[in-house]
Amino acid sequence: MRAIETIAPPSFKEELSAIVREAGAIAEKTFRGSFKHWTKGHGSPVTEADIAIDRFLRERLERLAPDAGWLSEETEDDPARLSARRLWVVDPIDGTRAYVAGLVDWAVSVALVENGRPVVAALFSPMDDGFYLAMAGEGATLNGAKIAASEGTDFGAARVAGPKRRIDQFAKAEPTIIAEPKVHSLALRIARIGTGRLDVAFAGPDSHDWDLAAADLLVHEAGGALTTLDGQPPVYNRADARHDALVATGRARHERVIDIMRGPSRP
Repeated sequence: MRAIETIAPPSFKEELSAIVREAGAIAEKTFRGSFKHWTKGHGSPVTEADIAIDRFLRERLERLAPDAGWLSEETEDDPARLSARRLWVVDPIDGTRAYVAGLVDWAVSVALVENGRPVVAALFSPMDDGFYLAMAGEGATLNGAKIAASEGTDFGAARVAGPKRRIDQFAKAEPTIIAEPKVHSLALRIARIGTGRLDVAFAGPDSHDWDLAAADLLVHEAGGALTTLDGQPPVYNRADARHDALVATGRARHERVIDIMRGPSRP
């Protein structure tokens, strides 16, 4: 709670929610309609909606927390963020490939990071899940209702999503799992651990702060865990915003998943 008390007045949560919902409404205006899109480095798609939302969020969020730095997928990285105690971490549309293809599994992702860890998170999936919100120490909600990761330690019929090779590796040890269809938004894939819609979610290497920060807090506050395959929690606002391969699951299952993914040849 100590970190939260430094953030802003009591209206902070409501103001943030309104901003992120408005950002989602901007995306909805062109979804499945006519819009410009192109590719950037490494063939990653970007749309005019990504750019419009990025500009909107920066203007509004910097007013909400003027002392916070800025890191967004659609803004050139400014090394000045590294000296900021707090940082807005934003993905205007997480799952842009889905957005371009007319699929519904995309979301607006916003987190406030403090001292390397997320303390506030809002994730809005207008066409699918709805509105997720979390603050450190206060739990997490989906559309206003408290959420919780699935309990239990077994993996019978556990629902698993992520890169095929990770699922295949896991299935060798737990053959009764159910491989779920691809979730294009990594943030949504991880956040669904927090609702029990998924039981295990994997992320391949080279995801970025903006893919993870909001979902990380949501899962944590819902009684789950997001870590590397060595069991270490992600640290945000480093010089390199990329991360190693990750796994998210309920806390009771977490150690077993880590053991399986480490394999017998690793200490």
